[in-house]
Amino acid sequence: MTAEQENAVLRTPDDYAAHVKDFQRIYGNYDFEITELIAEDNRVYARWKQTGCHIGPVDGIAPSGLPVIEVASAVYRVHEGKIVEYWIQIDRKGIDVQMEHNARRSVGRLRCLP
Repeated sequence: MTAEQENAVLRTPDDYAAHVKDFQRIYGNYDFEITELIAEDNRVYARWKQTGCHIGPVDGIAPSGLPVIEVASAVYRVHEGKIVEYWIQIDRKGIDVQMEHNARRSVGRLRCLP
């Protein structure tokens, strides 16, 4: 779901793999750190931090070559050992603020390695 409009995204394993590859094209070989993991019954909650380098255009914003951190969490519903449904929350405003800030400071600055 997004705050602006509820929607559902149906993804097959291949669709999800393509989504991850798109993310890698934008942020390179990012670091992925699980910061919280809680399980109860058939639900699992995970919070994570992804740190990447803005190396590809996203939403009309040219790559800055600078780090971008995404903080997100999800609740997964598990059935017979497989994730069958999930709900993700992403701090999109935080990403937008970083992108705007990086666009202003990227000229002549040290860049992260892709």
